[in-house]
Amino acid sequence: MKLSIVIPVYNECATVRELCESVRAVAIDKEIIFVDDGSTDGSREILMDLADDTTRVFLHDRNMGKGAALRTGFSHVTGDIVVVQDADLEYDPAQYSKLIQPILEGKADVVYGSRFVTGDYRRVLFFWHMVGNKLLTLMSNLFTNLNLSDMETCYKVFRREVLERIKIEEDRFGFEPEITAKLAKLKVRIYETGISYSGRTYLEGKKIGWKDGLSAVRCIIKYNLLR
Repeated sequence: MKLSIVIPVYNECATVRELCESVRAVAIDKEIIFVDDGSTDGSREILMDLADDTTRVFLHDRNMGKGAALRTGFSHVTGDIVVVQDADLEYDPAQYSKLIQPILEGKADVVYGSRFVTGDYRRVLFFWHMVGNKLLTLMSNLFTNLNLSDMETCYKVFRREVLERIKIEEDRFGFEPEITAKLAKLKVRIYETGISYSGRTYLEGKKIGWKDGLSAVRCIIKYNLLR
């Protein structure tokens, strides 16, 4: 069983090398696919230095967004299981074994790593971010009839065959509600597992903001009601 880790990168020069080392340290047969989404801070030069037989790098000429970067990365995967990994250090690659276990056991087609259903550690940060995440998850669940606790989580893991049935249309953070809606319509088996989470502040480089929340609402309506 081979794992494909797809990592979108945009201006993460401070973390991307350490993140790559953490992914490489995971004792699972794997390939690493970085997609630099038009970085201007030296991230793409670091990525080119990291490239080798098991680490491939693809470059966007300009910043297009997380969804666009994932679309590029997904088109190049060769593994049996695909995991989305952010390029910051908020999510710990050491948790891959936990994330893929329901798929390996034949129980799940997709696994979401929840920051809210967890016995693991998590950094205490923004109350209103938590409220926003829970409201978006609730709204998504109302339309999909799923009972997810963390729709907006980065850690989403797929059997490759499931991912191949989905066309990603959103270029930015709308990817999260879009793919959740499309998975619900496919009626695949979705599991959750608790994960640790070390969120960062805006001073530390956090990028998502209130406008992305409004975009998520638009995508929930678009992909659940208008398609």
